Amino acid sequence: MSPSAFSPGPAAHTRRVPWINRAVAWGVSLRTRQITRPWKQAGGDLHSQERVWSQLITLFSKTAFGKVEGITPGMSYTDFQANLPLRAYESFAPWIEQMKRGDANVLWPGRCQHYAVSSGTTAGRTKYLPITPAMLAHFRQTGLDSLCYYTRRVGHSEVFRGKHLFLGGSTTLSRLESESDFSAWCGDLSGITALNLPAWVEHALYEPGREIAQLGDWPKKLRAIVEKTVPENITLIAGIPSWLLILAEEIRARTGKAPLRAVWPRLECLIHGGVPLGPFASQLREAFGEGVNFHEVYPASEGFIAAQDDDPAAGMRLMTRAGIFYEFLPLEKYDEERLAELVKATVPLAGVKIGVDYVLVMTTPAGLCRYVIGDVVRFVSTEPPRLVYAGRTRLQLSAFGEHVIEKELTDVLSSATQHHGLVVGNFHVAPRFIESSDGTGRGRHHWLIELKSGASVDLSALTQTLDAGLQRANDDYEAKRLGGGLQAPEVTILPDGSFERWMRKKSKWGGQNKMPRCRSDRQIADELVDAPP
Repeated sequence: MSPSAFSPGPAAHTRRVPWINRAVAWGVSLRTRQITRPWKQAGGDLHSQERVWSQLITLFSKTAFGKVEGITPGMSYTDFQANLPLRAYESFAPWIEQMKRGDANVLWPGRCQHYAVSSGTTAGRTKYLPITPAMLAHFRQTGLDSLCYYTRRVGHSEVFRGKHLFLGGSTTLSRLESESDFSAWCGDLSGITALNLPAWVEHALYEPGREIAQLGDWPKKLRAIVEKTVPENITLIAGIPSWLLILAEEIRARTGKAPLRAVWPRLECLIHGGVPLGPFASQLREAFGEGVNFHEVYPASEGFIAAQDDDPAAGMRLMTRAGIFYEFLPLEKYDEERLAELVKATVPLAGVKIGVDYVLVMTTPAGLCRYVIGDVVRFVSTEPPRLVYAGRTRLQLSAFGEHVIEKELTDVLSSATQHHGLVVGNFHVAPRFIESSDGTGRGRHHWLIELKSGASVDLSALTQTLDAGLQRANDDYEAKRLGGGLQAPEVTILPDGSFERWMRKKSKWGGQNKMPRCRSDRQIADELVDAPP
């Protein structure tokens, strides 16, 4: 697509741009050229990963963890791969407890005062992930670089001539209890990073500002955001798709205007990440308006992993230069109970193949070494390295050996709803176990879907479309269906507000919280079905 296709509309020059925003736009143009110049060099990303590896190993060798594990500055990757086990969070928890007490040089040189509280999903256990000064530098660098990727692909830096609205979690942090005098704080990663923005970002770009950002009451926060930002010159909005739609509804109720570009004429960029867009894409396009460009990013509490640098179909470019060393474990070999035995099954970036589902393994400047973060990715190209987020290891649907992942379910539902002219509010897929006295009982998938108000649906036709689509998308599912191991799916249309009530009950309404799209048990499904209206 040509840069002219992304040019701001006629109303783009109706407001005076502050001098600081003009200066920022000019500076970003220079930075964009600086960071994208090495892209033309063959093997540049591999060389970047080698440099990152060398720097990390040197720093790990100075820590208590590194000494226990035998990490030395001259250690080869072969020795590292063979001798250091893959680890889930539970293996790091005792080390992190030492850091929270104020011990120095535990997982990373120095002390760590900030911890991002993360469960990965609404159904997971609470994790405290260290956010060291080096990790904060990583997030600042990658946050800016991801926007430079955007300015490069659209051909201009006009997005920096206005304000950027981030729908993040609360910036209010909680002090961690400790018997020592050391002060350590925990909270949402988005809140921690917002409190550590460069001064020029906070002054020239960041909305809704510190006072509103600290609010924890989501409905109250949303109303305050609307009142504060409607008069502003908003050029960029970032957030999780479901919360972006709620913002658009609140703006429409407040102003009587729709889409959002009718309120903010210079609005040109919608940054989304955290979950596949799937069936929400059409709703977002309608809510934001003609001429607003989607820009996908892949942030996690463990690191900012990738960002879009081309058309959406090209995937997101792995951020290889920002301090994290990546390894990839083929999903087919993944076994959460046998991580220590899978050390040599991983490959570095140089060994990945297109189209293979990999479990992501990261070594980071937060002190997490060979950490299995629980995400599944799939490369769509290797030169340059671009990937798509495919789902979570714990959010697979494989109760019957079908190995269906979140992205497949999302893509299939998106296609089905477009085909039938439906608009989805939310969804979840679970197994339906069927028992029989003769031992021949089979199961099926149970789709729980909430449609927008007033929608009518041919349930039989939708069920057939979902079934056929998933058979095309997943060979294991197709084999189970054709071989008789799975019955045709069941679809239940839930009443309006079912998912909102469930998330409120779990205290996961607002901010950066995400709805799990699937599980291999009925924990969430039964709660959704049995919940009173």
